[in-house]
Amino acid sequence: MSKILLRKEPDLSTKHQSFPYQHDAVMALCNLEYGAIFHEQGLGKTKIAIDLLLNWLQQKAVDTVILVVKKSLIQNWSDELTTHCFIKPRFLSANRQENFYVLNSPVRLVVANYETIKSEKDRIKLFSKTRDVGVILDEAAKIKTPDSEITQTFFELIPFFKRRVIMTGTPAANRPYDIWAQIYFLDQGKSLGTNFSEFKRETNLDNDLYDDIGRQIDLEKKLSGIFSRIASFAVRETKTSGVIELPDKVIQSVQCSWESRQLEIYLQLINELRLVILKNGKPVEDISDSTLKLLLRLVQVASNPRLIDGGYSTTPGKMDTLRELLSESTSKGEKTIIWTSFNENAVWLAKELIEHSPCTVYGKLPIKDRNEHIKRFKTDPAARVLIATPGSAKEGLTLTVANNAIFYDRCFSLDDYLQAQDRIHRISQQKTCYVYNLIMQDSIDEWVDVLLSAKHAAAQLVQNDIDLEEYRRIMSYEFGRILREILNAGVNND
Repeated sequence: MSKILLRKEPDLSTKHQSFPYQHDAVMALCNLEYGAIFHEQGLGKTKIAIDLLLNWLQQKAVDTVILVVKKSLIQNWSDELTTHCFIKPRFLSANRQENFYVLNSPVRLVVANYETIKSEKDRIKLFSKTRDVGVILDEAAKIKTPDSEITQTFFELIPFFKRRVIMTGTPAANRPYDIWAQIYFLDQGKSLGTNFSEFKRETNLDNDLYDDIGRQIDLEKKLSGIFSRIASFAVRETKTSGVIELPDKVIQSVQCSWESRQLEIYLQLINELRLVILKNGKPVEDISDSTLKLLLRLVQVASNPRLIDGGYSTTPGKMDTLRELLSESTSKGEKTIIWTSFNENAVWLAKELIEHSPCTVYGKLPIKDRNEHIKRFKTDPAARVLIATPGSAKEGLTLTVANNAIFYDRCFSLDDYLQAQDRIHRISQQKTCYVYNLIMQDSIDEWVDVLLSAKHAAAQLVQNDIDLEEYRRIMSYEFGRILREILNAGVNND
């Protein structure tokens, strides 16, 4: 029997029928205490989550559901809920006074962002003592770092949620060990253990793997066994598993030539970084956050030296290639998303490509303006170019009006890369999708390309997308060697 009563119960039916594989996912999870929706991005996890929470409420498994989403996706989720169901959610926000009324009302569905749950932790505990609460975490990689404040908040709240579900298309978002904290939130260590440090050590893709066959074998054994340990409560489908037909996705690396001053700056920076990063002629075994920041400067120079040198006034090498690709796509009447990892680049690219009247979505742009730009890109036939950063637009958005994605630069995050490219390759796409990676010759871009490919292969093995034989066929541990060669560029080793 429900612990709370509403004067008028909401209509808990759905507005649209789900695909069979979406229905199967709901049925697999609806009676479990905890579960994971790991369907690949673009396969409609949102619909699965909405149908699941409606099922919980219909069966009175819980009285209230809290849907936790990223702050930038609140509006998107509001729109999706309106599209797929009749229930009207209440929202938690930064306004604590309004939150008080929400958490003291007989409500069936609450939507909140991760930061608000952290700030309202004590109220959430009290709220959960008065009713049975289910929680669904969207983009659950948000809690992948075990010692972060947000992750620790959700660990503390575990006993207060009667049902717990996480959802993400990239559970091994950047490294294989990213999955640990997400699963711990569900089962408190029953599947993957309670010692994160040990799990991380056993599943880490470090730079010395390329010349240590024994460690490669140990890593492969560990990764290949992860999904079987969580399979009883995790569902996973991919675009290649036959559950739905989508147009092809063609990925192409495009080599770009250096502008002369750009190359000078790059080689000078290499010399400055070499002494910091190399140890005994090799890159340090496990790249730290501080080391990544140094390598990021190389990525910035290969992209646009203005990002670190305000005096740079020339056109960087990738711009000519970018213009050629844009000219080709716009001449066909097609739309294109240009991805860059840097806010400053998004602003600069918008000025350089002003003739295309581009829409922009980046971190420093207010959310209201982002939503307006996204709406224009989706609805205005003349708006053929969107310039975006993965941090602001990689998740929760369906941008299938475009079928071209150009990565002007890429950083080290597999999650950013996969999520961003699949904004166009998802349900409702009718055209072949083209993904172009711009790579500066003989640069850090080549290491990033190999590193992301290695991370992707490892993630696929963890997620049971491929078997061990296929993993060994496609996996390369050469990223460590390539990094050493890049940092030793120009050094006389005789």
